[in-house]
Amino acid sequence: MSSSVITVCVDAVRDEAPGIRSFAISRVDGALLDAYEPGAHIDVTSPSGVTRQYSLCGDPDRREQHLFAVKREDASRGGSSSLHDHVEPGAHLHIGPPRNLFRLDPTASEHILIAAGIGITPLLSMAYRLVRKNASFKLHYFVRDQASAAFLALLSQPPFADHVALHCGIEPDRVDAEVEGCLVGVAPGAHVYTCGPGAFMDRVVSVAERHVSAESIHLERFAADPATTAATAPMLDSFEVEIASTGARVRVSEDMSIVEALASIDIIVDTSCGEGVCGTCMVDVVSGEPEHRDHCLSKSERASGAVICCCVSRSRSPVLILDL
Repeated sequence: MSSSVITVCVDAVRDEAPGIRSFAISRVDGALLDAYEPGAHIDVTSPSGVTRQYSLCGDPDRREQHLFAVKREDASRGGSSSLHDHVEPGAHLHIGPPRNLFRLDPTASEHILIAAGIGITPLLSMAYRLVRKNASFKLHYFVRDQASAAFLALLSQPPFADHVALHCGIEPDRVDAEVEGCLVGVAPGAHVYTCGPGAFMDRVVSVAERHVSAESIHLERFAADPATTAATAPMLDSFEVEIASTGARVRVSEDMSIVEALASIDIIVDTSCGEGVCGTCMVDVVSGEPEHRDHCLSKSERASGAVICCCVSRSRSPVLILDL
């Protein structure tokens, strides 16, 4: 976790839907929390000591208190289950500063937000901002049923109600058609933002590309897809990383990450998720061809080769020069 860790107090805990609980937090010293743009997430260390990333889902202009929500995962390794089972109002937690790879595009003529399940969280913060700016937007929320829809009471009332469409019980083979209906007639210059299970986002992206450019589609993943990662084998068993500022080099072996190799020569790159999801370990590339194995860069960012997630990605060239 970043060195900018702060201690916060849990002011309120609320069940938003079965298995989804929100946590309102404020600084223990009474100071304002860090400013953030909609779509940001924070590192949260649970009582078990496990650190996970959670999207901020409250009003981004309210800095005296932040809100994040956690879905209790069936296969939890101590993150979500610890927060659900051991955190009550008055508890203290450690959090990192907000980070954002999922921003609203200020040039968009219209914003189409498409959420599924817990994916509502970053899109809710976007809705707060878009309402305040009186921007043109629509939030489509896919859920099993109304009882499963987190924050439904909030979204069903002004100022959100007129902007929200609920899609309940859509069978997997009907998702494409339902998403198509969400995007028919979108304005030129519209941008699409989606968050939810990986398979759902893949369908949204596939359909959205028929209506807007790839650069106008934005997504946020909560976890890496092991199948996707495993399918992309490195082109080189090993390669060298060069530090642009000093010329120092270190070999990255087949069983070592770039982060680990750099640490062996006392160059520390901040990491958090270790799965290429959160973007903490992103470093600019000066020269060389990255082999992207992350789940957070956009298509255009990958194509540019200008940045790399050092916790999971590799190199297609014998030497990769990083801006360190």
